[in-house]
Amino acid sequence: MEGGGEIESDPTNTIPSGKKTLFPLVLVTVLFFLWGFAYGLLDVLNKHFQNVLGLTKLQSTGLQVAYFGAYIVFPPIGSMIVRRFGYKVSIIGGLTLYIIGAILFWPCAQFKTFGGFVAATFVIACGLSNLEVAANTYITVLGSPKTASFRLNLSQSFNGLGSFAGPLIASKYFFGSGHGGDLTSVKYIYLGIACGVFLVAIGFFFAKLPEITDEMMSEESNIPTKPLLKQRHFIGGVLAQWLYVAAQVTVATFFINLLNEDGIHSDTKASQLLSYSLLLFTLGRFIATFLMKFLQPRYILGIYATLCTVLCALSIGLHGISGIICIMILFFFESCMYPTIFTLALQDLGGNTKRAGGFVVMGVGGGAIFPPIQGAIADKTSTRISQIVPTVGYTYLIIYAFLLAKAPTPSSDVESK
Repeated sequence: MEGGGEIESDPTNTIPSGKKTLFPLVLVTVLFFLWGFAYGLLDVLNKHFQNVLGLTKLQSTGLQVAYFGAYIVFPPIGSMIVRRFGYKVSIIGGLTLYIIGAILFWPCAQFKTFGGFVAATFVIACGLSNLEVAANTYITVLGSPKTASFRLNLSQSFNGLGSFAGPLIASKYFFGSGHGGDLTSVKYIYLGIACGVFLVAIGFFFAKLPEITDEMMSEESNIPTKPLLKQRHFIGGVLAQWLYVAAQVTVATFFINLLNEDGIHSDTKASQLLSYSLLLFTLGRFIATFLMKFLQPRYILGIYATLCTVLCALSIGLHGISGIICIMILFFFESCMYPTIFTLALQDLGGNTKRAGGFVVMGVGGGAIFPPIQGAIADKTSTRISQIVPTVGYTYLIIYAFLLAKAPTPSSDVESK
């Protein structure tokens, strides 16, 4: 490539640290807002399509299956792209897919084809999964390993801001006066998204990002690169990411339906409460980031997972305002889980870090598994009873945090040999 398209390599062949990491960290953090916004809209679209297209709860989860199914299919490809071409090319490629998928929403809304929306959502999610492979791994390795969880939680906090903004906008334009029965607002919102993401892609094209190779990771870590299948904290982390995302997605997907059963019959009001819940999610992530200066990340994860399990279980039995409060507070304690699991799973992997990042991002595919299961249960019983599904996912996270998440020390590797 010419001009701004070249990958910048560090002539000292060392991982940047200190002030050198500030600009790349800020630029990559913008990406977290973008996919938080896309995800925040997804849960509201789920209910909007139920209303406009006459879908059942189970049918409407086709969006979640497409979105999170892309994370099963695409991350291995994304992992190869980032290892072969570097972080910058991988990020621009992901943004391009995001733009294409967002533009496709226009004809789908014009012809009211739910299958088209599912396909367009899949394209967007392929782009987002590629961004996650690159951005999450980049934030993790760009600096000291000791502060990896702190950095990723801080950057991912802006993901929460995007998730908060999505439902807030959707509550006005999807369910507001004059928009509740058609898909016109969907066309214009996603066209605006495409334009915004295009500007971000231009910014990345001309930016200079320091590249970090597998060889640099191996040299900096001073830890022998072992097969991933022999790394207990990595294998357990992949499963933890699957179950966490599966649980988080089902809670958000049926949030509006749950509130309808608990006495909030206005979809506009329920969508606004979802937005406020995601604001609690964002606040929880900032607080968790602060706590990581004093406590080990796995202990914070374990405490938060315990509270999520309890709150999700309570939402099954409690009715009315009590159940609503439980499910809203649950979002606060979900906050640190994704980035913390990601960094715990990737700790001390040396030259395998980029490849491992692809597998951990595949854990987002868990979001394609739980929603149809919960949707089927909700259609036959109630949304409250179907909350047993995410409760199971949160329970495993307690086990991972307290028993599996600690990586073996270099000294224990030597002893085991």
